Amino acid sequence: MASSRSTRASSAVERLKRRTGHTGYSMARTASGGFYLSEMPGAPPLCAPLELDEFVAFVNSLGPQEVRRMTKNDIAFEKQLVKKKP
Repeated sequence: MASSRSTRASSAVERLKRRTGHTGYSMARTASGGFYLSEMPGAPPLCAPLELDEFVAFVNSLGPQEVRRMTKNDIAFEKQLVKKKP
C-alpha cells in the first residue's frame, strides 16, 4: 500500500509544480510514514511531517489555484442540486 500512498502524494506535488511553474519542489517521506515538502532537494522542509491526507491538503492549498471551467450544462446541473426545500 506504500506505493499508492506515495503516488497520491507525488501527484499532488506534480500538480503544484505545474500550477506554480517552479520545478524545484521536492517531496520526502520519513521512516514513520510522514510526508514533507521542500522547495529544493536537501532544502529545509516547508512543513512538519504530515499524514497523507493532511499533506495532500497542504500541497493543494499552496500556489495559485486552477480555475474550473464551467459549461452551461455544468451550471444547470448545479442549480438542480441546490433545489429549495418545500
